[in-house]
Amino acid sequence: MSQSLILEYWKDDNWFVGRLKGIPGVFSQGQTLDELEENIRDAYKLMTEDEEPAPIDAQTKELIFEG
Repeated sequence: MSQSLILEYWKDDNWFVGRLKGIPGVFSQGQTLDELEENIRDAYKLMTEDEEPAPIDAQTKELIFEG
């Protein structure tokens, strides 16, 4: 399944630095825009990979965050 995300990027000295808008924690950099794009794809993949399975006796609890 394809998904379209927005890469927001800027120059910082000689580096391209960027993040995926709407996906907290997915940042990267590259010496070229192509390298940044490759690195941001890798970062996104790492952030969205399936987690290790929880132990069979794991429990859950809902947390409420107020803004």
